[in-house]
Amino acid sequence: MYIKIKNKKIEIRELNTFKERIKSLRFVLEPIDFGIKIPNKRTINTYYFCQRVDVVVTDLEGNVIRLIPKIKSEKIRFLGKKCNIYYLPLKTCELLEIGDKIETKK
Repeated sequence: MYIKIKNKKIEIRELNTFKERIKSLRFVLEPIDFGIKIPNKRTINTYYFCQRVDVVVTDLEGNVIRLIPKIKSEKIRFLGKKCNIYYLPLKTCELLEIGDKIETKK
């Protein structure tokens, strides 16, 4: 699965099980060139991430609600309602704006 943002194509790995969500990007030392989608979450959790990432929060239809560039490790943010959370490589938030639509393709 992947998403296309402007001219940039990013591979997306969707994490559905509890074990996959716990592992996510924790203790990954090399720079990432892929993204992670965690559907139906109410919190953003970056504990034990070894690098900064861009976070894109979308509603369940795929419209961008919030952009958080270069989020540090050891942060928790509560969203209040269920959303899809994308952890993406750095400088991806520069290509998006609030209200854009993100569609995943196979």
